[in-house]
Amino acid sequence: MSTRVLVPYDGSPLSRRALEHALETFPAADITAIHVVNPVDSILDVEAGGLPVAEGWYDDALEESRSTLETATELASEHDVDLNTVTRTGRPAREILAYADEHDTTHVVMGSHGRDGIERVFLGSVAETVTRRSPLPVTIVR
Repeated sequence: MSTRVLVPYDGSPLSRRALEHALETFPAADITAIHVVNPVDSILDVEAGGLPVAEGWYDDALEESRSTLETATELASEHDVDLNTVTRTGRPAREILAYADEHDTTHVVMGSHGRDGIERVFLGSVAETVTRRSPLPVTIVR
């Protein structure tokens, strides 16, 4: 079975470090960067901007995802690795786990802020949820 690595990528420095780690650690693997468009993130923007924002939020989110994944592809090119990219819509941890399951992923590599205490209770942690629920090995990069 070939190694298939999934890297959640949102363009943040932590996701960039996770992708670099995957590219350096698994150079011969089939690596996919996944960007999840979370509709919940748009609620405040829509409430502040009104109907014009509401009408275009999804198209704007997809364009931002395309741009974000383009930077991931450029980073992979610097490591001479071909990178697969995918955009999903939904709750990030759920979409990451579903994609991993649907595509026979063998390893997940992701960044984490390492929040703890009250901050984690209020903000939650995609990395924590993926780690707890994944039947696969998950590498957390800080």
